[in-house]
Amino acid sequence: MIVVLDVDGEVPLYQQLRDRIVEAIADGRLSAGDALPTTRQLAADLGINMHTVNKAYDLLRREGLIRLARRTGAVVIRDASTGPPPDEVADEWEERARTLLAEAVAKGLAPADVARRVQRVLEGFPAGSPIRPTA
Repeated sequence: MIVVLDVDGEVPLYQQLRDRIVEAIADGRLSAGDALPTTRQLAADLGINMHTVNKAYDLLRREGLIRLARRTGAVVIRDASTGPPPDEVADEWEERARTLLAEAVAKGLAPADVARRVQRVLEGFPAGSPIRPTA
């Protein structure tokens, strides 16, 4: 698994790692059943602290995307093919999306531009589908 982190960026390394893994699941580079590197191996590969990897993996576990077990390590358990998430997952995601969209609006991006950008990102994922206006 190739992961690029910005060690000088504002986003904490564990969050960047979590985000890169989520993106890999969304775009099909990782699928349900795929094993992730051990925390020690990934930390060594990336030149970061093992606890940083543990924190990212724990966040992914709490989000229901991976399973952590002593014998099997970290394994992806959800991807686009595993079906719709429980309602509470969708509700939680909507709250996080609201904050991100609010940030775009607060910084002066026009809603139509935000929608176009969101559409372009979604179309980049294999499971992405066009945003359809509601009546």
